[in-house]
Amino acid sequence: MSLYEPAAFGALPLSNRVVMAPLTRTRADDAGVPTETMVEYYRQRAGQGLIITEGTWPAAEGKSYPGQPGIVTPAQIEGWRRIADAVHAEGGTIVMQLMHGGRVSHPAISGEPRVVAPSALAAPGQTHTPEGKVDMPVAHALTLDEIPEVVEQFVQAARNAIAAGLDGVEVHGANGYLVQEFLSPESNVRDDRYGGSPENRARFAIEVTTAVAGAVGGDRTSIRLSPQHNIQGVLEEDDADALATYLAVAEGLRPLGLAFVDILSAAPTGELVQRIRRALGAPLIINSGFGVVTSREEAEGLVVDGWADAVAVGRPVIANPDLVERWRQDAELNEPRPALFYGRTGEGYTDYPSLETVRTGA
Repeated sequence: MSLYEPAAFGALPLSNRVVMAPLTRTRADDAGVPTETMVEYYRQRAGQGLIITEGTWPAAEGKSYPGQPGIVTPAQIEGWRRIADAVHAEGGTIVMQLMHGGRVSHPAISGEPRVVAPSALAAPGQTHTPEGKVDMPVAHALTLDEIPEVVEQFVQAARNAIAAGLDGVEVHGANGYLVQEFLSPESNVRDDRYGGSPENRARFAIEVTTAVAGAVGGDRTSIRLSPQHNIQGVLEEDDADALATYLAVAEGLRPLGLAFVDILSAAPTGELVQRIRRALGAPLIINSGFGVVTSREEAEGLVVDGWADAVAVGRPVIANPDLVERWRQDAELNEPRPALFYGRTGEGYTDYPSLETVRTGA
């Protein structure tokens, strides 16, 4: 098996096994509507075998960052339709990451009076609001009556994504946001059926993903996990507890026939990742490190050696819209410009040259 071979993950056709990882870029307008600059950004990157979009909020309470897009309003749906059409016109496949930020937000960002989480705890540190940096607020602990409402927000967002023409959806269960907040004993101190044991802490992730799969099809549904990433105060430092928790998630999701599982881990060949993979029984996309640049050699080796079915990459795709072709030819890469990763314009976003442009000077 080669990184450059096509694949079928559920109902999703991949022209190769290089995946554009979900990347927050904050280029939506103030109403969370995708812009024409975003259309061009995704169109340029359609040569990757699969695009996973930036985290997109399924409810205003779940918005984590100014400039983050939503998939709630008719205008947002239409904006995403323009993106999906542009990617499909270039022969690409695109799925939307549904991201509820949970306690990683602020009323000044979301416009809502509260942030929500499994428990009434604040995320550590500060966040950037339109008014400047502020401390993270103490979250409202979701009640047993409110949890099904949040599940339904994910479901409606998934329906909206498919209605907008995207090929599938990914539930964001990673990086310290709402779904992972339920998984961690540090951020989830509940004593009801959603807290305490690994099986109880896994329940919300299973319920959300099961409901989404029921709405749009398991073969168009996936989940991103980042076991023991230990970020944003969502700590999973007990190895045995983490293994039990993520195996409970995997076993709970196995009957769904998911399109893929997307795992962010610095140890992609380790026991934890590979046991999740076997227990879940879906194609595995590996992202080998948050903020760590995945090399061509590593990506090729993970697939050739059978550790993963595809590899997700971030910064190389930001800087090289035609990364697959550059890797295929072992060509020189553009260098990313981290100071421009977040912004509101096309600078550092849609202005990275293609290999053809570099070679011809066009």
